[in-house]
Formats: sequence, C-alpha cells, structure tokens
Amino acid sequence: MFVNENIRAREVRLIGADGDQIGVKSKQEALEMARSAELDLVMVAPNAKPPVCRIMDYGKYRFEQQKKEKEARKKQKIINLKEVRLSPNIEEHDFNTKLRNARKFLTKGDKVKAAIRFRGRAITHSELGRDVLMRLAKECEDVSNIESKPKMEGRSMFLILAPNADNEK
Repeated sequence: MFVNENIRAREVRLIGADGDQIGVKSKQEALEMARSAELDLVMVAPNAKPPVCRIMDYGKYRFEQQKKEKEARKKQKIINLKEVRLSPNIEEHDFNTKLRNARKFLTKGDKVKAAIRFRGRAITHSELGRDVLMRLAKECEDVSNIESKPKMEGRSMFLILAPNADNEK
C-alpha cells in the first residue's frame, strides 16, 4: 500500500477524511490537504484511472486491519483427520473399542479415517473388510456422515467419516 510521498501518480482522485469525494487533484495538492488535516494520503485503488487516494490516519487504519485479521483467525475451525485401524476379522470387543474412539473423535469435531489393511490372502475376501467399515459407519451415523465410501488403495481399504455440523462443540 502506497502512503504519502511513495505515491507515484501525478493525479489522484481524492476522497476526504469524512468519506466525501473531493475530485481529481494533483499529487502535491492532495498531499498538502492531508498535511493540513494532520493525516496521511493513502492509495486505496492503485489500478483505477486516475488512482484513488484517501485522506486518513494510516496507523489507525493498519491497526484496524490487523484486528480484523486476528478476529478472522480466531473464528477459523481447524479440522484434524484421525485414523482408526481395523482388520477384516476383528473381534467384537476390539471393534467396540475402535468404535468408541471413532465416536470420541467425531464428537470433538475431527474427521475419522477408518482403515483396514489386508494381509496375505485376506485380500481375496475384501468384502469382509467392506462389511466391517460399513458397520462402523452405521454405528456412528448419529454423530457423523460418510464423506467418502469405502475404496481400495493397494492392500488397504479406507472410509472417511465427517462429523455432523450440529454436534460440534
């Protein structure tokens, strides 16, 4: 952003400190008006013909901009991707433990990636893995929705669950 003497244009369209249009002035005239008001001349639209400049307190303007950016960063929600690893022939108790972890992650607002790794000849029965993943998704459907259906990638099968918008805390 160009301020005061750093403005290179000969003529500028000037906006006063109170927001009213003053008109097209030379750079020197605009600088004189800004100095007499004890404010800065700030270029707000450099691509316009002629460039638009405004008389304002630049330090205060920068402070307000930083405050807005900080507020926007504060409201930003960071979503993590947690992984739960299962196997195609998982026992009931182990499945319940993995399910409990997945539900905990989802209620905290994180996405869950459920993965099944097929070992050896187990890959010939990939439908068993798909059944386990769909069972996990069905058990979690009150706190999540399926973002991506189960899909094979090499010797692994993945399913991604995203938290429901209404249960995030």
